[in-house]
Amino acid sequence: MTAASIVGWAHTPFGKFDAETVESLVVKVANEALADAGIAASDVDEIMLGHFNAGFSPQDFTASLVLQANPALRFKPTTRVENACATGSAAVHQGIRAIEAGAAKIVLVVGVEQMTRTPSAEIGKNLLKASYLPEDGDTVGGFAGVFGKIAQSYFQKYGDQSDALAMIAAKNHKNGVANPYAQMRKDFGFEFCRAESEKNPYVAGPLKRTDCSLVSDGAAALVLTDAETAKTMGKAVNVRATAHAQDFLPMSKRDILQFEGCTVAWQRALQTSGLQLSDLTFVETHDCFTVAELIEYEAMGLTPKGQGARAIKEGWTQKDGKLPVNPSGGLKAKGHPIGATGVSMHVMTAMQLTGQAPEGMQLKNPQLGGIFNMGGAAVANYVSILEPAK
Repeated sequence: MTAASIVGWAHTPFGKFDAETVESLVVKVANEALADAGIAASDVDEIMLGHFNAGFSPQDFTASLVLQANPALRFKPTTRVENACATGSAAVHQGIRAIEAGAAKIVLVVGVEQMTRTPSAEIGKNLLKASYLPEDGDTVGGFAGVFGKIAQSYFQKYGDQSDALAMIAAKNHKNGVANPYAQMRKDFGFEFCRAESEKNPYVAGPLKRTDCSLVSDGAAALVLTDAETAKTMGKAVNVRATAHAQDFLPMSKRDILQFEGCTVAWQRALQTSGLQLSDLTFVETHDCFTVAELIEYEAMGLTPKGQGARAIKEGWTQKDGKLPVNPSGGLKAKGHPIGATGVSMHVMTAMQLTGQAPEGMQLKNPQLGGIFNMGGAAVANYVSILEPAK
């Protein structure tokens, strides 16, 4: 087990917020997370900010915006962390490392992104920066186009998986109805997600609109402490294990249908924790596109290669299945403000493990929660395993 515990958190709704700024979102969750933990700003030893940006915000160099939350944060060591769509988890893991190294006892971690103010034409260009531009820079459809190619290749190798993708989309949208932080709280059902329509057109390759996560604004924050300090707090979720595996950026240098970095990260985290995948109560995984969740079933070891569809078709990953996946609704329903996503996944998991998830979203007596957050097409791969403090 790592030496770190999560003792407080905050989460804005995800959506489109014209009245908010990156600064206002950061300030809001920073103050709320500290209040939730019952920790004074003056007691914070270090701050990590997860913020991707890549052109979404005119204000860059954003680390010090966290200090706007409270004058007592002035002069605290503060670092902005970035690793594409895994930026939030990168910030959380850096905070955990600071505690493990003995450099800090209390770390405030904030994740934020404001994407919706960016013109539509620019959004795709910004997101495509998380791919290898010499190979993928001209991809039609931006990052959706990259995953459209992946889906097409998967279909060619393993057969048409349109039913499985629609079932994943329907599952996550149904789960998102019970999540008050989710951007889209609507149960679309399998038929709507499966059929091409004016409201659900093809976006890239075999991917339809319901296969793609949402462009979002939002923020999340959490407070980390060392294990001894956590014992004195009102609530605590222990970090049982973490792992980070970085893969090649060019997809041409790897088998993109394998998500090998995801597999390595899961294997490392499970080995460190002394657990097997079957020991986990639930998983929050990175469903930026439904085909990503499908391949992640295989990469985490839930099914053999090419058989990910079994997990959704046989109900394994439903909320009442043997391994519920994305009970929060995932990125698909919750939204995907890039820098906030990984922090959000840790907050949602901590809420579940303390019995504080919203009604309808709360699982029955969860004991171990797994998190997989990735940047790019399985390039930056982060796994965390959390458990309630005993």
